[in-house]
Amino acid sequence: MGAAGVLIGQGFDAHRFAPAGSGRELWIAGLYWPVPDSCSEADAARYEGIEGDSDGDVAAHALIDALLAAARLGDIGSLFGVGADAHGAGRHGIDMLQEVVAHLASNGYTPASASVAIIGNRPKIGTRRAEAEAALSAAVGCPVSVTATTTDHMGFTGRGEGIAAIANALVEKI
Repeated sequence: MGAAGVLIGQGFDAHRFAPAGSGRELWIAGLYWPVPDSCSEADAARYEGIEGDSDGDVAAHALIDALLAAARLGDIGSLFGVGADAHGAGRHGIDMLQEVVAHLASNGYTPASASVAIIGNRPKIGTRRAEAEAALSAAVGCPVSVTATTTDHMGFTGRGEGIAAIANALVEKI
């Protein structure tokens, strides 16, 4: 551990978009992304949700892994399980983040700072960046910055098949 008792962790998550008509809601960075009123029926499919056991919120999930990694407490799968019957099944990323913060506290750690980079063509994160930062910061209890990028049409995110996120987090021993 560093002299100041600050530890860093990194997390990553990626999910495929659900097929059109699946009824899955699109949740990213703790926010629901509804189909815009001005959206054509053909474009509405681009707001289909993300496949996953929970809400598929890649930003929240990457942040969970970063926080747990920093405290050396495992990862999202070790805390919430995997599969339809797991502890995390059907849950929202924000709820899971709040549980992780409580788990950190019970193990003597507190979040100090975090950053999440969302990788994908859609939705356009910049339009709601401040809202996303506020939602994640409130859930974690420390400042969380949110950035977004594309892969210039390369790979599964570039082809619009899915979305990914990378997060870094600092935790302090309390």
